[in-house]
Amino acid sequence: MTAQTLERPALAVEGLEGGYAGSVVLHGVTLDVRPAEIFAILGKNGMGKTTLLKTMMGLLPARRGRVEVLGADVSRWAPYRITRLGVSYVPQEKSIFQDLSVEENLRLALRELSEFAERLDAVARWFPILKSRGRQRAGTLSGGEQKMLLIGRALLTRPRVVLVDEISEGLQPAMVTRLREVLMEERRATGLAIVLVEQNVDFALALADRYAVLKVGAVVETGRTADAGARESVERHLVL
Repeated sequence: MTAQTLERPALAVEGLEGGYAGSVVLHGVTLDVRPAEIFAILGKNGMGKTTLLKTMMGLLPARRGRVEVLGADVSRWAPYRITRLGVSYVPQEKSIFQDLSVEENLRLALRELSEFAERLDAVARWFPILKSRGRQRAGTLSGGEQKMLLIGRALLTRPRVVLVDEISEGLQPAMVTRLREVLMEERRATGLAIVLVEQNVDFALALADRYAVLKVGAVVETGRTADAGARESVERHLVL
């Protein structure tokens, strides 16, 4: 592996514009996420955070600008091609198959079923309750358990980049802590890059290495979470 490869961002957007139908939501967004980095995107509701993730994932078209994943320009790619490149997406809405079992939901994430038993063991290490409830209908899980399932399914494929949208919303503190532990463990073990959209500032700043604040579809603040005054800089944009 060359030094140039090591320096290449896991994910980068440059001058990105996008939105819905006739409405432009993103205005020239530029940021990059390095390999094995956790990057938080913060902002109030309606500022374009979810739109940004969906545009990165190819679920919404990029009107202008560029989306690059692992060195490939994916700006016009379909979502399935981006997934095959090594990207997983955990949406804010619970996109599980309600009438399928927990195990069936997990199995659908893999193209090669020969790997399923091994990967199911990994899920059991992250969230033991999912293995014990493997035959249970996914729609009967609690809200927190369904979010475990979403994260477990996303990590099952051994992604190189994962996009996570508001995963801590509505969860009890103990569950938020466990999700943070799992994501950090996978980052350390595999070099996973994580893009985390959040409104929970405590969760985001405890987990992320760097952050960007989005306001009305534009990046208005960036920094390292370890920097003095990072929380104050973020919260200033969340109250105005």
